Amino acid sequence: AVAISFVRGPEDLRRAKAVIVAAGGDIPVVAKLEKPEGVQHLLEILEVADAVMVARGDLGVELPLEEVPVVQKEIIRRARERAIPVITATQMLESMTEHPRPTRAEASDVANAIFDGTDAVMLSGETAVGRYPVQAVEIMARIALQAEGAPALAAAPPIMRASTFPDVVSEAACRAADELDARAIVAFTQSGFTARLLAKYRPRVPVLAFTPAESVRRRLCLVWGVAPRAIAPIERTEELVRQLDRLLLDGGAAQRGDTVVIVAGVPLLVRGTTNLIQLHRVGLSPAAAG
Repeated sequence: AVAISFVRGPEDLRRAKAVIVAAGGDIPVVAKLEKPEGVQHLLEILEVADAVMVARGDLGVELPLEEVPVVQKEIIRRARERAIPVITATQMLESMTEHPRPTRAEASDVANAIFDGTDAVMLSGETAVGRYPVQAVEIMARIALQAEGAPALAAAPPIMRASTFPDVVSEAACRAADELDARAIVAFTQSGFTARLLAKYRPRVPVLAFTPAESVRRRLCLVWGVAPRAIAPIERTEELVRQLDRLLLDGGAAQRGDTVVIVAGVPLLVRGTTNLIQLHRVGLSPAAAG
């Protein structure tokens, strides 16, 4: 990915994307929100950005300090509504630049970003110039795991902006996985869109995103709760289920008889057509699973 600093509006991102395309690239663009203008044009930026970063350090310089926590929550909320990955960064564990343990306030700061719904938390100076880079990563990971283990404290799923097929299907799949105590939600996706929609509802089980495109698998590594997997291009739904069974069993992601919720779009090779949910028991034919 390419991160664009001090983004003021969507045109900054469009120009960056045009340069990338002209150079023959297909690289996602992250909008670093550090300026008041970027916050003011947040909704327009989210229409263009592949991901956004809440860069609190410069935001705290450009905005009154007391506004930064509110702005952080608003950016995360709006990005999550649109299934846009969001990174919360800067001064997360700042004291660990010099000290082996963070302050309690810093630990709470990291946890609260996760409760807000951020997809990722990022260290900066702590690992770039700090004295305890490895410990900083270890401690941040521990805080994140502990926070994610308390789902009751997390922000409620966003209200859908519109009852589109993909959004309704994704929310229903997450509910079904919860009600059925499924092993996983299995998404077949061309662009990563289906997996991102599922992730925004924060399902309690992993989202296994099967996609033929390596570039999409790389991009999905940033998205909360999504584990990307490789699969060959498939045109028929029946063949998709057979291939998913084989990959789940061979990869140890599920055992025979486990319940999974399959989400895809029909036709299978068309992007943005999330319209199919199938409740499936791994390794069993549809008739046997019924």
